[in-house]
Amino acid sequence: MWRTLRVRLVVLRSCLNCICHVHCACAVWCARTSCVADIISTVEFNHTGELLATGDKGGRVVIFQREPEDKLQGHVRGEYNVYSTFQSHEPEFDYLKSLEIEEKINKIKWLPQQNAAHSLLSTNDKTIKLWKISERDKRPEGYNLKDEEGKLKDLSTVTSLQVPVLKPMDLMVEVSPRRIFSNGHTYHVNSISVNSDCETYMSADDLRINLWHLAITDRSFNIVDIKPANMEDLTEVITAAEFHPYHCNLFVYSSSKGSLRLCDMRASALCDKHCKLYEEPEDPSNRSFFSEIISSVSDVKFSHSGRYMLTRDYLTVKVWDLNMETKPIETYQVHDYLRSKLCSLYENDCIFDKFECAWNGSDSVIMTGAYNNFFRMFDRNTKRDVTLEASRESSKPRAVLKPRRVCVGGKRRKDDISVDSLDFTKKILHTAWHPTENIIAIAATNNLYIFQDKVNSDMH
Repeated sequence: MWRTLRVRLVVLRSCLNCICHVHCACAVWCARTSCVADIISTVEFNHTGELLATGDKGGRVVIFQREPEDKLQGHVRGEYNVYSTFQSHEPEFDYLKSLEIEEKINKIKWLPQQNAAHSLLSTNDKTIKLWKISERDKRPEGYNLKDEEGKLKDLSTVTSLQVPVLKPMDLMVEVSPRRIFSNGHTYHVNSISVNSDCETYMSADDLRINLWHLAITDRSFNIVDIKPANMEDLTEVITAAEFHPYHCNLFVYSSSKGSLRLCDMRASALCDKHCKLYEEPEDPSNRSFFSEIISSVSDVKFSHSGRYMLTRDYLTVKVWDLNMETKPIETYQVHDYLRSKLCSLYENDCIFDKFECAWNGSDSVIMTGAYNNFFRMFDRNTKRDVTLEASRESSKPRAVLKPRRVCVGGKRRKDDISVDSLDFTKKILHTAWHPTENIIAIAATNNLYIFQDKVNSDMH
């Protein structure tokens, strides 16, 4: 059973001059007042799972670090504490197009660690930035030409030479911008993905996908372009894109029509012609006004093994085998009880919400979000599923999460919640799974929850 991982509650307000640390069960990031800028817009573990980065609509990035395990209590895993926080993007204005560019962080991707420092990419709608995160716990002292305050000495007073020495100091985390990749996209960037060659990455917007070299900022190569000559002929847009975890020449992108296209960069410089098309034929008897909207793929993720792909549309998550294009090998209903409420969901724009999905480290369990701060897990081996809730009520230290159940009608159990009572303003769009352990991060509006499996085994 999943339980709360002990972390710290951090109140981040732009009007505060400091970060307040308060012990809490699971809410890591919480705003005292309702503010759009505090809504978490992306969550991402690094490759080891020791660091967790979140971005928000205010352009801020907060990095949490996992503390070492308690030596006295070996069974207790380390908690996540704030490691660094910085402003990644600022609001801009495109004067040529009279368009305001929001500071909202759309995606964060960690680069594989090459040295003691860490690196990550962050992007808003237009500009991608490469950040370096490094530590400094020593400072040089004993300069020949500078005094202790860093001011230049009078050269006439320097009568002898000395060798500067490094002395210990309080740990300081420094975040510095290394590259700014701009002017590469006309439309809003929805995805970035780092290639397995560790030298290139791609960025995708509604109609184009660009390939960048991490060391070159002034140019990129357009590898996919689906923009028609006449925009009136536009029938679909790109919704997400990701590189294969092992083959640096392969990548996949999803569309608003519910299809997946696997492309091979060895075939041609411009990958307009895909090598594989994954598409599930629609049942004509189920066709309705909302069919195309709810079939749009909001997220696609390769499995860690590279054999499968996981996609999320509005009502389902699907697992695709790279070797089978005709239909998914597994389909899981996330909240099928909403099928009768699509009309009202269309009127309040909830039907356009873009939910993400995630694999666990062994590719045996998948996770995705839902409404009412619910999130769903599906065990691929046992075919069991569970609905859990991320809330303040379940955020006591070591509290065990109780499965929740949504009741459509008829008899209702004691803890069941009626589908008519669901709060559609509370939605879990962004989730992340630790790459090797059963630790998950759940972004619920302006709160971040971190949970771990109590027995660190299969899902119960």
